[in-house]
Amino acid sequence: MLAGVYAGAFGAGFAVAEAAAPWGALAAGLLGDLAATLVVFLASVACDNTSVYDPYWSVLPLPLAVWWYLNPGGEGRADPVRFGLLAVLLGLWGVRLTANFLRGWQGLAHEDWRYDAYRRFGALRYRLISLGGLQMMPTLFVFAALLPVWAATRGPGRPAGWLDGVAAAVALAALALETVADEQKRHGRRDAPAGTVVQAGLWAWCRHPNYLGEVAFWWGMFGFGLAAGWRYAWTVAGAAAMTLLF
Repeated sequence: MLAGVYAGAFGAGFAVAEAAAPWGALAAGLLGDLAATLVVFLASVACDNTSVYDPYWSVLPLPLAVWWYLNPGGEGRADPVRFGLLAVLLGLWGVRLTANFLRGWQGLAHEDWRYDAYRRFGALRYRLISLGGLQMMPTLFVFAALLPVWAATRGPGRPAGWLDGVAAAVALAALALETVADEQKRHGRRDAPAGTVVQAGLWAWCRHPNYLGEVAFWWGMFGFGLAAGWRYAWTVAGAAAMTLLF
């Protein structure tokens, strides 16, 4: 079911992005992203379950990055080594986060309790909250976080160098941190009473090591954008937005 929803969403997003390509890759990517989100929202309404959107956060970034790389416009194709490193790390990030979701996914009968709580406001307001706050808002935050990724796909710029290595190291360390943190959390809660606060391993040193890893990952992505050229320093807004979100 979810695979069909996302195939349709990405198909719609691709069609909109291609049609909007003359407006520039950044604007076209945003419009395609919003179109795909709208398709997922309509599917969530049909299924009466906002959790249908949950995998979107992790499965959209890599396809969008590839589309940007293949559509450089008049700016020329980006350095392939830089994009290759970025794409591998973005793919690993997406696989990890999507797998985390699927491990806890119980099917369409299950909706995140935080989403379900909004149903008390009535059907219409619940749908508006679902569209604006639970789906479009995360889409915009992730798109903002991807601004450095867009920068890394723009033109040849500077060839891959030491800054790309630093960016890759930060992103890889962040992935390792959140992977270990999530496994420790899952293990710590396996036989513990409900509501137990995990305080072992990384959780003894940091209140939210998984969130710390997520924030650090996007600063790693900013490193790739900066490595493409100092003129893209403004894309720090993406990493800053993700930091503020968490």
